[in-house]
Amino acid sequence: MAQCVQSVQELIPDSFVPCVAALCSDEAERLTRRNHLSFAELLKPFSRFTSEVHMRDPNNQLHIIKNLKITVSNIITQPPQPGAIRKLLSDVVSASQPAEGLVANVITVGDYDLNISATTPWFESYRETFLQSMPASDHEFLNHYLACMLVASSSEAEPVEQFSKLSQEQHRIQHNSDYSYPKWFIPNTLKYYVLLHDVSAGDEQRADSIYEEMKQKYGTQGCYLLKINSRTSNRASDEQIPDPWSQYLQKNSIQNQESYEDGPFTITSNKNSDSNLLSLDGLDNEVKVDGLPNNFRAHSLQLDQSSDPSNSFDGPDHTKPSSHETKKINTGIIHGACLTLTDHDRIRQFIQEFTFRGLLPHIEKTIRQLNDQLISRKGLSRSLFSATKKWFSGSKVPEKSINELKNTSGLQYPPEAPELQIRKMADLCFLVQHYDLAYSCYHTAKKDFLNDQAMLYAAGALEMAAVSAFLQPGAPRPYPAHYMDTAIQTYRDICKNMVLAERCVLLSAEILKSQSKYSEAAALLIRLTSEDSDLRSALLLEQAAHCFINMKNPMVRKYAFHMILAGHRFSKAGQKKHALRCYCQAMQVYKGKGWSLAEDHINFTIGRQSYTLRQLDNAVSAFRHILINESKQSAAQQGAFLREYLYVYKNVSHLSPDGPLPQLPLPYINSSATRVFFGHDRRPADGEKQAATHISLDQEYDSESSQQWRELEEQVVAVVNKGIIPSNFHPTQYCLSSYSDNSRFPLAVVEEPITVEVAFRNPLKVPLLLTDLSLLWKFQPKHFIGKDNEESKELVTGEPEMIGTEVISEFLINSEESKVARLKLFPHHVGELHILGVVYNLGTIQGSVTVDGIGGLPGCHTGKHSLNMSVRGRQDLEIQGPRLNNTKEEKTSIKYGPDRRLDPIITEEMPLLEVFFIHFPTGLLCGEIQKAYVEFVNVSKCPLTGLKVVSKRPEFFTFGGNTAVLTPLSPSASENCSAYKTVVTDSTSVCTALISAASSVDFGIGIGSQPEVIPVPLPDAVLLPGASVQLPMWLRGPDEEGVHEINFLFYYESVKKKPKIQHRILRHTAIICTSRSLNVRATVYRSNSLEDEEGRGGNMLVFVDVENINTSEAGVKEFHIVQVSSSSKHWMLQKSVNLSENKDAKLASREKGKFCFKAVRCKEKEAATQSSEKYTFADILFGNEQIISSASPCADFFYRSLSSELKKPQTQPSAHTEKQSLEDAVRLIRKCSEVDLNIVILWKAYVVEDSKQLILEGQHHVILNTIGKEAFSYPQKQEPPEMELLKFVRPENTTVSSRPSVEQLSSLIKMSLHYPESFNHPFHQKSLCLVPVTLLLSNCSKADVDVIVDLRHKTTSPEALEIHGSFTWLGQTQYKLQLKSQEIHSLQLKACFVHTGVYNLGTPRVFAKLSDQVTVFETSQQNSMPALIIINNV
Repeated sequence: MAQCVQSVQELIPDSFVPCVAALCSDEAERLTRRNHLSFAELLKPFSRFTSEVHMRDPNNQLHIIKNLKITVSNIITQPPQPGAIRKLLSDVVSASQPAEGLVANVITVGDYDLNISATTPWFESYRETFLQSMPASDHEFLNHYLACMLVASSSEAEPVEQFSKLSQEQHRIQHNSDYSYPKWFIPNTLKYYVLLHDVSAGDEQRADSIYEEMKQKYGTQGCYLLKINSRTSNRASDEQIPDPWSQYLQKNSIQNQESYEDGPFTITSNKNSDSNLLSLDGLDNEVKVDGLPNNFRAHSLQLDQSSDPSNSFDGPDHTKPSSHETKKINTGIIHGACLTLTDHDRIRQFIQEFTFRGLLPHIEKTIRQLNDQLISRKGLSRSLFSATKKWFSGSKVPEKSINELKNTSGLQYPPEAPELQIRKMADLCFLVQHYDLAYSCYHTAKKDFLNDQAMLYAAGALEMAAVSAFLQPGAPRPYPAHYMDTAIQTYRDICKNMVLAERCVLLSAEILKSQSKYSEAAALLIRLTSEDSDLRSALLLEQAAHCFINMKNPMVRKYAFHMILAGHRFSKAGQKKHALRCYCQAMQVYKGKGWSLAEDHINFTIGRQSYTLRQLDNAVSAFRHILINESKQSAAQQGAFLREYLYVYKNVSHLSPDGPLPQLPLPYINSSATRVFFGHDRRPADGEKQAATHISLDQEYDSESSQQWRELEEQVVAVVNKGIIPSNFHPTQYCLSSYSDNSRFPLAVVEEPITVEVAFRNPLKVPLLLTDLSLLWKFQPKHFIGKDNEESKELVTGEPEMIGTEVISEFLINSEESKVARLKLFPHHVGELHILGVVYNLGTIQGSVTVDGIGGLPGCHTGKHSLNMSVRGRQDLEIQGPRLNNTKEEKTSIKYGPDRRLDPIITEEMPLLEVFFIHFPTGLLCGEIQKAYVEFVNVSKCPLTGLKVVSKRPEFFTFGGNTAVLTPLSPSASENCSAYKTVVTDSTSVCTALISAASSVDFGIGIGSQPEVIPVPLPDAVLLPGASVQLPMWLRGPDEEGVHEINFLFYYESVKKKPKIQHRILRHTAIICTSRSLNVRATVYRSNSLEDEEGRGGNMLVFVDVENINTSEAGVKEFHIVQVSSSSKHWMLQKSVNLSENKDAKLASREKGKFCFKAVRCKEKEAATQSSEKYTFADILFGNEQIISSASPCADFFYRSLSSELKKPQTQPSAHTEKQSLEDAVRLIRKCSEVDLNIVILWKAYVVEDSKQLILEGQHHVILNTIGKEAFSYPQKQEPPEMELLKFVRPENTTVSSRPSVEQLSSLIKMSLHYPESFNHPFHQKSLCLVPVTLLLSNCSKADVDVIVDLRHKTTSPEALEIHGSFTWLGQTQYKLQLKSQEIHSLQLKACFVHTGVYNLGTPRVFAKLSDQVTVFETSQQNSMPALIIINNV
């Protein structure tokens, strides 16, 4: 239970006090009414004694009474009706609310921090009122009248006679059988005569003389002269006199016999005899009895005749809180206006005199009499007494069965019954706080009542015995809780008297609480909750909840659960404020713990109660919580919640129609997923035209590709700015999302739409319909940023001429669906735009619980949805920027950077390019060449210039070189029209080369240039507004099969320089699927023949292997090798040495072919005149059409494939002379084995497609760098290296000289042996055969070479091992020579044989070194081919 103002030791004595009746004459009542008080009210503030009071007990022992209080009330002859009591209690509870600004207790239990009201004043008020308004009953005497004050005025004509009348009246009420109410304690009630004297108006001498007469008649102990009204009512001095009555009258304004009207009830009393002081609409029920003065009435809790006879006062309609009306009545009234402080003292003195002289002696005497009776009775044998009682108590026991005896009214004792005398004595002792004696009497009475089966009486005795035992000083015995339990059970189950059971529970729970037995107290309180009274159940459940939270180990969830139950019962009882308070208290426990259904229920109830109490903001907030939590409710329930929410919201918005738009909770918006796109939507493909893909909101973000686009843009910007990226460069961002860099204000262009994609999610199982959905923005026009107009024109929020706003009329989000809405703004003015959020009407669909999209609402989406109810509101888009993590301060604290994607700056007009691709293929063979067209359109009002395209795959496409003549053919030309520039040739020149030349500079490729950045050859280099240009574009299928994504980035600028946007870009991603075609491999060897038709320079042989690896997946029938071309600065193909005379080289699927060509050096004089960038092209035809390989597009693609070679950095000369000479030597040696011959294979493929034959063309490139090393037309897959153990080695500071490899050294000297293939010798004539052999040595390098020739007899060549037979060289066997640059030297040798047979002459060893170098480079020169000679015998 909650803390109370009073302890239980104070509460119980205060609740059971001696009762005194007051009977006043009309004149006396008039005197007190001058102070707006009845006589009983006048005494109320002075009825408690602050000092101790003494009396004697039956054993003549002095007994001390502490804080004695008496209660004086007017006589009321009608018992209170239950309905009126219920109404009264309901009003008391609703009038008592938690104080505003009251600091609640904060209780921390586990992970709960609960704010709990420490006190419950409404419960204390209820309890006090309940105990005071209990009707007197026959089985107990605690609230029976012990005495009666008879009050007359000194201003009456015959005061003494008036006293006699009043005395008779009291006697008649007590002893006449017509009056069953009120109840009197004993027959001879103490009468105390009080003479009231008005000091300000009355005659004091007369009053004194009357008082003397009274003393003669009634004795000094039985009468009193009370002087009041010492002053006339004077407003000026009112403030000086305190008003001790107001606290009593306001606190108990209803039950203290005041009379005022509230709703259907009229509570009457005798306080308005003076009718002009307080009018109550004439509804007072005045009862005149036998013409007597009108000085007692119906009970103040009597129902008015016009009231509802059903007495159902728990319904919410009947409980109109009366606190307001009470205040209205009492506000302007000053109580005790005619009384001075002296009068206050006189009243206090009067109460003391009455108590000490009259009441206490009377009680003392009564206790003594009752005690004497009890003792005399104890003298009899107990058993005999019981037996006698059974036989002789026929007069008091009607003949009834045992079952009826156990009934409530089973046994009615007559007033003089000895059992009741014990009970009377016990009650008297209890009232004067003599708890020991009271306990023993109650205990005795209890036994008697139980023997008689008088259950009501027994329960009363048990109840009071338990309380007396608890209150005994020194606590001689423990509190007998089982007495109380029995009493409660008896009252409730046998007697069916819930009022008495409730009193038991209230007292017992308070006692248990004082002993910290919270668990037992809670169980007791919960036991009495029932359906018959919602208010009582609510209050008891609330107190039980407080018990649970006040336990040693607080039970938080039980507290919350019982608070909910209490709130529910408060709600049923019409106590809306208390219900709301209970639910809010419980919410603290359930909130955020995952008990979503409980939370929903609580929030729904809080919302409803708040709405009823017109706390609309609270209601909206509660309903909002239901909707924004991840609800686990059924669809129907969610629909109900949503409708309720919309209804409440509508009411709120009606209250302030001009106020700001409210924030709506649904649907959810994932702010960070908001994307902003600047620019027009992409045009769809139009026939053969395909628009550039550019960027759209439909594309998913890919970090890899965005990095690629960024690099491409940086590349082109660097080229435009002469190789340097400007410091203010930032990559262009057309689409802003959570992945992009949003730290700067984005730039948008005027008249180009801004699309904002908002990600909505409907968490409910019911569909949501948003209507009139649009963006909310504010705009700061640029013209108005000047100082003068900044305030007036700073922000524009709704002018369509500044910013056009797109409105989506209907946007349906199905149950639990995530859906994006794309909302557009059209800026018509330069300035700063801030997109704030979205604004829409939120509603549901009529009569639909689920819309599954299949057959839920077929007609809904086309026409207007029928809206149930909708509210206009907004949701803000608030995007949190990225967390900062750069400085130490940012790392240690949590700071977020800005996210400005919703705050674009609108800049002036810019050119806008659109690119269309015509006849653009999607599938190609590897190396296939096709011609397409590109259309460039300027759709803006500004001219554009500086158009460039950049791609990571420049070898994929070309616009043609400078030498290419723009072909006039339109894109709709014949499909078989060749993409190449061809010339028909004479068939005689088939196997010899046709030579042409071209410079790589003409094709945009030079040393140090960026081959990826290609200027687009626009006519006049400018594209005017609205103009369009079509350019041819040749495409070549990539060499690797598979799907290729090729990114093009088009870069362009405005003609006039803009400060904000330097350039614009347009992206296009082409997806090409390539199929396998040919696989080409080539090797170049030195020719062994040293004689040359053209003179010196040496020849080479080129072997080309071509394999058709196409598996007919593209319908390819066969490939024809049309032409093989070479391209080089120094070499060219001279002729084909294939023996076959077949002109056409065909290869069907999986077939291979081998070609052999002779290559010669270009003529020296020709080479000298050519610049370093000039290439010689030589074409060898296999047909009668020559493809000019030095023209577009053949040369373009050749140069593109070469570009990776050209990009390799040139080696820089070294600084150290020693090291430099070393490196020069290495370079010279390397150069001998290098060759820069490039082969281009041109082919045609015959394809059958849809029973129509197509001819495809293509080319493959092989780049030959090294003699003897095989080169490929397609990139070779690298084998992953095997894993090796890590080795930790300390690096040694030795400079490793760059040694040339064995292969490079072996190319320094070319050696060939000239001898007869067979030699006949007559061995029978001459045993030794001598054969002359010429050894030719050729220096391949451009430096002087020292050569040592060593003639050996054994060979080490692996090819010659299986050839048997040995011979010897005769003559000089070692020579030392020096060969000048490219010199040829011959040596005449003799070989000596002794047998016939086949011999290998290739045994001489050749050592070579550069003349100016040390011997470190000396190595053996081996001729790889064996020199075989046959020796015959003749």
